[in-house]
Amino acid sequence: MSKKTVFIQGPISSEFIGQSIAKHQSKKTIGAHNIFLGQVRADEIDGKTVAAIDYTAYEEMADEAMALIREKAFAQFDLICMHIYHSLGVVKAGEICLFVFVSATRRKQVYEATEAIVNWIKTDVPIFGKEIFENSTFTWKKNTL
Repeated sequence: MSKKTVFIQGPISSEFIGQSIAKHQSKKTIGAHNIFLGQVRADEIDGKTVAAIDYTAYEEMADEAMALIREKAFAQFDLICMHIYHSLGVVKAGEICLFVFVSATRRKQVYEATEAIVNWIKTDVPIFGKEIFENSTFTWKKNTL
């Protein structure tokens, strides 16, 4: 049995996001969806502009951490569905690197759950981002809440 992974190679496309949303139209007990899209910013650091982030992870550990987040989210919030996808590899400034999609009967749950889930990902999952500057130098990204 292969374990479910949350990782997608490269940026997360708008087509993938749209198809994920469309698949939930048949679930008629859902009254609310909430989506968080993390996008790579062209930050300026020490006078250099970020052109892309190269994401790496300890995949097995990261998948286990994501599974724990999933369990915690379902225990804490009254969710019907929850999906998390994170990029690996190079994602250019302006492209999507994180897609969190939660569904519930009512809207209050999806708002609270989305914020908690994104914060847990930032603090609990071993994903690393190498910020690549326009001049091809780099620095390791520090996660902030």
